[in-house]
Amino acid sequence: MIPRTHPRYESLLIREKLVRGFREGIVHESGLIAHGRGEAFDYLMGEKTIDISENAAKVAASMLLLAKNPVISVNGNVAALVAKECVSLSKAIPAKIEVNLFHRSEKRIRDIADLLRKEGAEMVYGENADKRIPGLDHDRALCESEGIFSADVVLVPLEDGDRCEALRKLGKVVIAIDLNPLSRTARTADVTIVDNVIRAIPNIERWVKKLKGCEKEELVSIANSWDNRSALKEVLSYISKRLNSLADI
Repeated sequence: MIPRTHPRYESLLIREKLVRGFREGIVHESGLIAHGRGEAFDYLMGEKTIDISENAAKVAASMLLLAKNPVISVNGNVAALVAKECVSLSKAIPAKIEVNLFHRSEKRIRDIADLLRKEGAEMVYGENADKRIPGLDHDRALCESEGIFSADVVLVPLEDGDRCEALRKLGKVVIAIDLNPLSRTARTADVTIVDNVIRAIPNIERWVKKLKGCEKEELVSIANSWDNRSALKEVLSYISKRLNSLADI
């Protein structure tokens, strides 16, 4: 039991969720390493949602609302940390949810889908993969024709560089959540939300609810205002300035 008075309570709670997910077969062991890498960048950002990331969540919400067939892609880490929040977001848009894994096994796919259903998802894709994303030689290529394969906008939480690139080549809009602004995922996506997934998913939903009553023209204007390359430069500038300020302590 982690006491709420612990100065690293939130961070330790996240770690405990991932460890529990690992023990339950939801999280792959490599996902623990990936989380540590992302957490390091969260430290550098002050473990908070910065202004450019808040704006990215707003842009993401507008794109998801404009989409004809939006899909939220869920892997093990996402399921362990924000399964309930992903289901809530999917209903708010509305959007489909599909389980997609690099370290794929039928049991992990089923267990993650069951977890999402337990959290209220009425339909979860990914258990009956009947298509492959061209250009990928691993199991993340596997998807469902009614899910990711036919999606026009895909929300990809956490690092997923090669699939992000492959999805864009298929003409899909890719929204990534990635704490590492230097990753291939961050640089390849149409919109990159550089933030912790536990903050980013609820932020997107909050913006979805705010923007849902807007005219299409306003949503298009918000979406078209985004420059992902400039946004990533702004994140790096923020981190650099923050590190320089800390060096003066």
